[in-house]
Amino acid sequence: MTEPAHIAGNEDIPASVVIATLNRPALLDRCLRALAAQRLPNEQYEVIVVDDGPHQATEDMVRIWAQRCPGFRVVYRRSGETHGPAAARNVGWRSAQGGVIAFTDDDCIPDAGWLEAGLAAFSSPEIGGAWGRIIVPLPPEPTDWERNVAGLEQAPCATANCFYRRAALEAVGGFDERFTEAWREDSDLQFRVLALGVGIKHAPSAMVEHPARAAPWGVSIRLQRQNRFNALLYKKHPTLYRLFNPHEPPWAYYAIVMLMVVGGVAIATHRAPVGILAGFTWLCLVAAFCIRRLRHASRRPAHVAEMVLTSFIIPPYAVFWRLYGALKYRVAFF
Repeated sequence: MTEPAHIAGNEDIPASVVIATLNRPALLDRCLRALAAQRLPNEQYEVIVVDDGPHQATEDMVRIWAQRCPGFRVVYRRSGETHGPAAARNVGWRSAQGGVIAFTDDDCIPDAGWLEAGLAAFSSPEIGGAWGRIIVPLPPEPTDWERNVAGLEQAPCATANCFYRRAALEAVGGFDERFTEAWREDSDLQFRVLALGVGIKHAPSAMVEHPARAAPWGVSIRLQRQNRFNALLYKKHPTLYRLFNPHEPPWAYYAIVMLMVVGGVAIATHRAPVGILAGFTWLCLVAAFCIRRLRHASRRPAHVAEMVLTSFIIPPYAVFWRLYGALKYRVAFF
């Protein structure tokens, strides 16, 4: 049996917190307030805010906190020419002084004991990373979007609440900047650190709250663009991808799209019975998809209408972006 690798590095201070942000000064203010109130003494950590802009309001907010709490070490950095959260986080950890790099997001509220609990997870040199508990408060009847955000509670190593030794990040080269949106870049980093032979530990006492922000109508449609990054993650880590995503591929989506094609061809070739049967089956599958999304969810008329309409659009749109990713990254992904 292979001995676990030992990951150690320089520790000028125990921890550095990296926050990638994009023009959300009010949310950043809330996050920095929670970080300034950590039980860990101020001299034992720093906070690096990386502006994926730049935006003057973000820089001003960091300056306000630096002046408001002189003992609270918070610095402002700008992302480089490459944009996106992965690139911004790379700018942050590469300029950090801490032996352990903690990642959270500007829309999160770390618990007062967050950093203490996260650092405690690194009790041996065999531990290269850790992830904490994400709490998404939901109303009794949440919207589809709110339930989607709540999925973070089950996501290991999500960048809303994770920790890595700086040496582990150096060993794998940090985040892959081809993940230009906040999707799958955290899983890719997790898988590459695991490949070093070090452990990644769950630290449930390291808690952050992640309230669901307001979202525009039809946000579930826009999210389907992220499927192209599923293809990239699968290309890099096919075995781990299937292990951590047991419900893939989304066969119901493919069935809906296939029925649309069959029905269209049947009508065009004057095969009405086949077209009617395909259309009826397609409608049943879409209805089942919509009902599943509405189960235990908000019954507000506007939300119900959104679920009905988007349930027709999501399957073909998701399949398009999955196939787009397969072509772009040249991988047999479906």
